[in-house]
Amino acid sequence: MIEILNAEEFELMKASGKILQEVFKVIRDEIKPGMSTHDVDKIAYNIIRSHDAIPSFLNFGTPPFPGTICASVNEAVVHGIPRKTKILQEGDILSVDVGCVLEGYQADACRTYLVGEVAPEVADLVKRTEESFFKGLEFAKEGCRTGDIGNAVQTYCESFGYGVVRELEGHGIGTTMHQDPSVPNFGKPGHGCKLRKGMAICIEPMITLGSREIEMLPDQWTIVTQDGKPASHYENTILITEDGPYMTTYDYEEGF
Repeated sequence: MIEILNAEEFELMKASGKILQEVFKVIRDEIKPGMSTHDVDKIAYNIIRSHDAIPSFLNFGTPPFPGTICASVNEAVVHGIPRKTKILQEGDILSVDVGCVLEGYQADACRTYLVGEVAPEVADLVKRTEESFFKGLEFAKEGCRTGDIGNAVQTYCESFGYGVVRELEGHGIGTTMHQDPSVPNFGKPGHGCKLRKGMAICIEPMITLGSREIEMLPDQWTIVTQDGKPASHYENTILITEDGPYMTTYDYEEGF
């Protein structure tokens, strides 16, 4: 199902997205070596609940996901479980994927953070993953297709020799977290679902420093690179408007 949202519903989605903007800014300012991923999870939970919103990921799925955030460290691509025993070290990268629902409307976004001093090639991966999102965003407008977005992400990332994960993809969003259409990070221009005013989607490149091959850990949630090399993840919730794409989870003034 694809929801077509009106102007009032767009405003509700913007309010939900503002909460995640706050989550990301606080984590950016507080993250440091020695924190556990559980500590980071508590920050997100407390902020979301302070706005009377609901963490979208908490108890989601089977088995129920036990965290407010997906805390994916280094080779973890997505769905890392926050743990008191997972301590961030100097040189790590941490992808924080988080969602919330306010007054029935969802927001979903991800940032990958550098923990202390990070190897230059890993820092470049994080920067270029974010840049690839904005390459795709250029095509998040009426009349374009999801294949246009995916091709832009894929072409940019593969130009650096990175792996573009194909089993995981972006999605539609609205009153539920995951809706049609799927928004892959690869594809052919002119193919896929045509975008219309009133749709809301998430573009979320998941890019690896080595092979694009992935596997799931025994916890039935965490997905890692098969070769153990780092992965980066960047995502925003995007409204398709007559004036172009609008990111609810992105602070336009700060550029974050």
